[in-house]
Amino acid sequence: MALPSPVRRGRVPARTADLAVTAVVTAFVAGWTVLSIVSAPAGSEPLSRTVLGWFLVTVGCGALLLRRRRPVAVAVVTLLTSAVYYPTSSYDGPLMVTFALALYTTAAEGRFVAAVALASVTLLAVGLGEIRQDPGRRQIDDTSLVMLAGWLISLVAVGRAQRTRLAYLHEVEQRALAAEREQEARARQSATEERLRIAREVHDVLGHSLSLINVQSSAALHRLAKKPGPAEALPAAAEALEAVKATSKDALRELRGTLGALRQSDEAAPTAPVSGLDRLDELVGRARAAGLDVTARTEGTPRPLPPALDLAAYRIVQESLTNVTRHARARAALVTLSWTDDELRLRIEDDGEGSPDAEARGSGLRGMAERARAFGGELTAGNTGHGFEVSARLPFTSSLTTTRGTE
Repeated sequence: MALPSPVRRGRVPARTADLAVTAVVTAFVAGWTVLSIVSAPAGSEPLSRTVLGWFLVTVGCGALLLRRRRPVAVAVVTLLTSAVYYPTSSYDGPLMVTFALALYTTAAEGRFVAAVALASVTLLAVGLGEIRQDPGRRQIDDTSLVMLAGWLISLVAVGRAQRTRLAYLHEVEQRALAAEREQEARARQSATEERLRIAREVHDVLGHSLSLINVQSSAALHRLAKKPGPAEALPAAAEALEAVKATSKDALRELRGTLGALRQSDEAAPTAPVSGLDRLDELVGRARAAGLDVTARTEGTPRPLPPALDLAAYRIVQESLTNVTRHARARAALVTLSWTDDELRLRIEDDGEGSPDAEARGSGLRGMAERARAFGGELTAGNTGHGFEVSARLPFTSSLTTTRGTE
């Protein structure tokens, strides 16, 4: 399985990194070789062998471009070019660096067995070649051979360690993503279950009682139609109204109990009128009392809104000012209501510190976004460079359609 290396995770594209590494290694090998040729006596080797040496340098360095896509093949090619280069060239350039890098890449890309095999073949080939040489003509002594073995083992071990590290980081990243997806799925499931539970509670509380009220009202009207005389009609109407009163009282009591379970235990039952933009001045006054310099501005011509949309707009402004007061450390805020023929736009700006994470979304912002989407609109929030801004768009057409559909 291919693992995302630090290069592949977005820091630097893999192809760009390979080009850079290849260019650096090529410059190092070519520069060293040129210095060896310049410092060597004239006529150290025939021109044909020099040309062959440069050809092998070109092939070995150029193969590094494919070291991630074909690590084993590149390691074999660099080993073969080194095996041909050193016995034939008199200048002994550092072409072995290409094989060392290719061997490390082979181990780092997960081809551990191939890397061990190539290192073993290299060590055996060098050892056998030196054993077959006459005692006075050896190119590598025993100490150098041991050092070569240590370098080969180190390259494979470091590559293996890098592979293990990348595998660990990849596993941690996948676990974090899985945990995040699971948390989001649980949150969505919990929200859906809570909505369904509330809907069932409200349906159970109101459905039965309203049905009874409808039946009792219809029966009263039927009796009044049959008995138009006041002496007979009034008792029938009074009986029906008493039944309606009792049923509605029970319905209100059950509904109050259901809503009380949804509120905090220490939260009092609401007694104020339904909130709307007509109470915006009270909301601004409370924010000013908390020490925030709030300015409300209106653009365009205000118009009456359906109660649900009016409440949603009020709640968005309320939650935004609450967040500014609690978290933004702002001194001033501006609330702008832009009225057009088709929609209402809300904009709440502050001069605070903004959000440390522009992608973070708390429950308050999510709740405001859900309110806007419920009416076919949208809500955005983010840093502005000099504070934080919440912007919402609430179209009138969708809200009117929604309101009429629920009547």
